[in-house]
Amino acid sequence: MSAYVVFTRERTTDAAELDRYKQKAPAAREGHDLTPLAFYGEFEVLEGAPIEGAVILRFPDMAAARAWYHSPAYQDALTHRLKGADYRVLLIEGVDAAVAN
Repeated sequence: MSAYVVFTRERTTDAAELDRYKQKAPAAREGHDLTPLAFYGEFEVLEGAPIEGAVILRFPDMAAARAWYHSPAYQDALTHRLKGADYRVLLIEGVDAAVAN
């Protein structure tokens, strides 16, 4: 069953560190089956605190998403994201189309 990693950037704290993250993060995609579904496009917060942007990545399953997140390449990039901005990140399992209807 598909799984999704959802990022919401709540506040930038160090633009230079965030730029380093943006340079390193694409390398973490290599060897991982992921599909960007939303990537800092236009958005509207309907409820809750304001955010600066959001990303949604789809993976084949929870194990694949965890493997990407814990990969050495992503962990290297992550150090810069943590220094550069406050994010909320979650991993959520999708549902079968039949269940969603």
